[in-house]
Amino acid sequence: MIYSHKKKYNSWNPSFCRPQAPGRLISPEDQFSNKKCLAWFYEYTGPDEVLGPEGMEKFCEDIGVEPENIIMLVLAWKLEAPNMGFFTKEEWLKGMTLLQCDCIERLQGKLDYLRNQLNDTIIFKNIYRYAFDFARDKDQRSLDMDTAKSMLALLLGRTWPLFPVFNQFLEQSKYKVMNKDQWYNVLEFSRTVSTDLSNYDEDGAWPVLLDEFVEWQKARLAAL
Repeated sequence: MIYSHKKKYNSWNPSFCRPQAPGRLISPEDQFSNKKCLAWFYEYTGPDEVLGPEGMEKFCEDIGVEPENIIMLVLAWKLEAPNMGFFTKEEWLKGMTLLQCDCIERLQGKLDYLRNQLNDTIIFKNIYRYAFDFARDKDQRSLDMDTAKSMLALLLGRTWPLFPVFNQFLEQSKYKVMNKDQWYNVLEFSRTVSTDLSNYDEDGAWPVLLDEFVEWQKARLAAL
């Protein structure tokens, strides 16, 4: 995941939001505008008035954030978007109104705020749970394992010391999908079980997947 601090204004229509010097106070005439917000949205949409994959790529380029950056997941959560790669007009207007962003520059000014949402354990848990339904195919009840591993890497890869080992376990396991109960419990496991697994309760209500991971990891360590 690469977070680019470089601001890209090449696709910015200056009629929607005037450039502001860092630290400049927003004057009354610069207050949030629904009209500007919708005009900004329509820069990225097709005839169906939905911001789809092509528009999303341009949107990410304009705000200087890679599509794979976790900030985009936080933004989608803020917009309450149910489908990866798509924002509807209603989702956009509701979410951007909440953020008070009606142009590129204002959203860029909120990027640190969006990233900092991940530091709140309750909010992070909500985003983590949201990610399951956001990323899964809507005709499936579970996440395919490749998608699950990618999303776990995005959400836990930098903060959970055991993630590389857990990912290795998943790669060699028989599991082809991850269900919602397993997904939810991986987060709980990452927060409560020590890296040496010494406090793992084998009689607890953990999914079999995690029982098997602990057994696999202990056998792996014993063989070293």
